[in-house]
Amino acid sequence: MERKTRKYTKEFKQESVNLALKSASIIQTARELGIPGATLHSWIQQLKTKAAEPKSIKDSVNNNQEMASLIEENRRLHKELSVAREEREILKKAAAYFAQHQK
Repeated sequence: MERKTRKYTKEFKQESVNLALKSASIIQTARELGIPGATLHSWIQQLKTKAAEPKSIKDSVNNNQEMASLIEENRRLHKELSVAREEREILKKAAAYFAQHQK
């Protein structure tokens, strides 16, 4: 008797692992998805092992660059937000002034 091996996409595996980690029971999630519980456990273990591996220098440099760009974008957005808040306050005062003097 020959065993039939099923192939799963990376997206399916990732979504399955995410669901399993959020749910109360990994086995129940596996049943709902129609996959063996052992398979889902192995995918979770692979993900944990991969996350624990040390990153290469290139990945580290890329992460630092991404982090720097995110920090810069965060600063820019904070400045933009403060300008928008200031403009809103000015408009509120102007609206109140004109509403008062319109009568």
